Amino acid sequence: MSRKDENAIVLDYLPHGYPLEGKMRPVVQAIGVEYFALLELAPTRGATFELKEKVYIGPEKRDKIYYIVGRLQETKLTENAKIQLQEFIEKIVGEREEKYIDFFNSAQAINMRLHRFELLPGFGKKHTKEIISAREEKSFESFEDMKSRISNLPDPKRAIEKRIFEEIVENPRQRLFVL
Repeated sequence: MSRKDENAIVLDYLPHGYPLEGKMRPVVQAIGVEYFALLELAPTRGATFELKEKVYIGPEKRDKIYYIVGRLQETKLTENAKIQLQEFIEKIVGEREEKYIDFFNSAQAINMRLHRFELLPGFGKKHTKEIISAREEKSFESFEDMKSRISNLPDPKRAIEKRIFEEIVENPRQRLFVL
C-alpha cells in the first residue's frame, strides 16, 4: 500500500509553467506534509498561491488543486522551491523533535560495519559510540539534552535537517526519514 499525503505545502508557484518547456500551464511545486513527497500539482483555473501555503490534495473535493500531475523530479525544483524546502524541513524537525529524538534513542545498526547514525552528515563511528553509550545510561529528552551530554557532537537537529533534504533532493540508496 503506498502512502499518500492529504496536504502539501507550496514551495513555488509558476503561473506560466516551466520557462524552458514551452507549455504555458500553471504549476505548483509542493511537498507532502506527512511523507515528504515532492509533488507537481495542477492548480484549478483562477487559483493563486502563497509560498508555504497548505493545500489539500487528498481524495475528497479539492478547492485549489485540480489534480496531482505526479512526483516532482528533483532536477525541476526551482531555486526558490529549494529555499522554501529547507525552511519547511527546519520547521518540521523543530515541531516533531520528539520523533527525531526517538530515532536517536532507538536506531540500530544497518549491518556490521554501518550504523544509521553514520548516515547523518558529520556523524562518524566515534559519535555513534558516544550516542549509544549515553543512551544506555538514560534516554535523550531533547536535542539540547544530547548536546549537553555528548561533547563535540555535531548539532543533531541540523544533521537531521540536512539528511532529510538530501533524501528528498538527492534520492540516496539508504533512507532514514523519507519513504
